[in-house]
Amino acid sequence: MNRIRYTLFDTDLGRCAVAWGGAGLVAVQLPEASDAHARARMQERFPDASECAPDEAAARAIASIAALLRGEPADLDGLELDLSRVPEFHRRVYVAARAIEPGRTLTYGELAARIGSPGAARAVGQALGRNPFPIVVPCHRVLAAGGRVGGFTAHGGIVTKLRLLRIEQAHAQEAATGVLAYDPLAALDHLRGRDKSLARLIERVGAYRLQIKRTPSLFAALAEAIVYQQLNGRAAASIHARLCALFPNAHHGPDAVQLLRMSDEKLLGAGLSKAKLIALRDLARRTQAGELPTLEQAQSIGDEQLVECLTQVRGIGRWTVEMLLMFRLGRPDVLPVDDYGILQGFALTFRNGAATGRDGLTQRGERWRPYRSVASWYLWRAVDLARQPD
Repeated sequence: MNRIRYTLFDTDLGRCAVAWGGAGLVAVQLPEASDAHARARMQERFPDASECAPDEAAARAIASIAALLRGEPADLDGLELDLSRVPEFHRRVYVAARAIEPGRTLTYGELAARIGSPGAARAVGQALGRNPFPIVVPCHRVLAAGGRVGGFTAHGGIVTKLRLLRIEQAHAQEAATGVLAYDPLAALDHLRGRDKSLARLIERVGAYRLQIKRTPSLFAALAEAIVYQQLNGRAAASIHARLCALFPNAHHGPDAVQLLRMSDEKLLGAGLSKAKLIALRDLARRTQAGELPTLEQAQSIGDEQLVECLTQVRGIGRWTVEMLLMFRLGRPDVLPVDDYGILQGFALTFRNGAATGRDGLTQRGERWRPYRSVASWYLWRAVDLARQPD
């Protein structure tokens, strides 16, 4: 008897679920708004299914899906799927979609041609819209005509789709900003030797895990930073995804020329404020005029020179450039002394929670040169530790 079972599991996007039977996976459920919603969806799809611990094959699927959603490389090709409930045309679409390499995309029309059904782009889109195995059957790698992002039925919609594409592209190609510009082990040795209080924090936190965020261009990184300013992460991600969806190849985001050609009405309709629209247009004009360096050129420009150059852009302040230096360019010696989290972490680490202020942080930071970026990362983690329940 091919009894269906399912289980919920944690990922960086939220609680997901998988269902399986004797012949392999029968469904993958991307995050719903809550556990109750996820269970209701599984019961709707499989009324007789029971919730239980995963078997060995389901556990492998869970581990692979969770790894991918953490931003880690994950091989999903070996996961067995039970396609017995899937129409024949849909099977062909899903098999072809699984053959798309991570980091690559096809349009619905191109995928239709691959399965020998040119002209069936709409039918391909409908099949992918009913995909019971999202992520494992990577419907997120299939875009609408012209490279537009198209739809995505998972919780979070195009925000989730764009995040999946960016995770995969980060592993599929080495961008100029793909590696740290320093040896983290050497940095930790230096910091432990120079500051005993910081050394104790390092021991409490553990390994240094700063991750470089890859970007196709300096313009794309700064445009995203502008959108995210003064918003919580979820709201900003939603607005940024809607903005990107206005343009071809949405997973890369618009370039300066495309943004300048887009009407104010459409940009505001994506959720941008008037101030952010003005800032994005200033960024685009300066980029197109050659006033700003390319991503490759930025690699050879000093930290302070970049700060001076990029803060000429409306809406770009020193803190924004410092985040770019740390998390996009992998620079070793950045200390954002105006960052509230770092100031809070400094107070927790060096003054038992009492405020110490910018001047005290700046002075102490001299001990940490030339690895103040690493020290900053640990100060942020000090705040995380303080928030954990005893």
